Amino acid sequence: MGRAYQNRKESMAKTSDQKAKVYSKYGREIYVCAKAGGTDPDGNLALRSLIDRAKKDQVPSHVIEKGIEKAKGGGGEDYFPARYEGYGPGNTMAIIECLTDNANRTFGDVRVCFTKTNSKIGTQGSVSHMFDHLSIFVFPGDDEEVILDALMEADVDVSDIESEDGKISVFAPNDQYGKAKQAILAVLPDVEFEVDEIQFVAQNTTPITGEEDIAMFEKFIDMLNDLDDVQNIYHSAEV
Repeated sequence: MGRAYQNRKESMAKTSDQKAKVYSKYGREIYVCAKAGGTDPDGNLALRSLIDRAKKDQVPSHVIEKGIEKAKGGGGEDYFPARYEGYGPGNTMAIIECLTDNANRTFGDVRVCFTKTNSKIGTQGSVSHMFDHLSIFVFPGDDEEVILDALMEADVDVSDIESEDGKISVFAPNDQYGKAKQAILAVLPDVEFEVDEIQFVAQNTTPITGEEDIAMFEKFIDMLNDLDDVQNIYHSAEV
């Protein structure tokens, strides 16, 4: 066995660690979402979407159920959202969304990721104006006119809609997520969404070509992903 076995064992441990981080992040987000909007997925569309996404990422049901049960109890940790933004390696722009119970700790941890990769954390609004904050839905279909009509009837301010390769993509303002999803479900009640999220989308991408910049950018993302409080990372990089 020797060296090959040791390499495989280390790889398995790394995969296990990564899974544990994914489970932890979903568990925290489900808890916060259920606590804020209710523990019934049928009455809390954001929670239902989050549970569906967790299942696609193979998060065990007991992790999902634990998050919901904690929210039902009403006690537990007092997490709140925090958002940081700035310029990453190669003059890219980045937005980092967190759930934290200690803003000072989280800000310090995120700032270290910037400073150790020759990047610069900015003030709120320093780069977010270069991103669109959108509700994004992608699902099977080819009749975008029917979907567009349903969205217009529901008074959804559709940013964009497109149909390609048997899939329809809908983009709407982030604060119209619920209305947009209900309108789509009214037309396609059994639809399975491939994407069902609120995201920051860069208005323009920033190509990274130099090996040093690429390596530094990857280090930047890895360091952020290693932080328990970080939930989502959005950036303008095109590697």
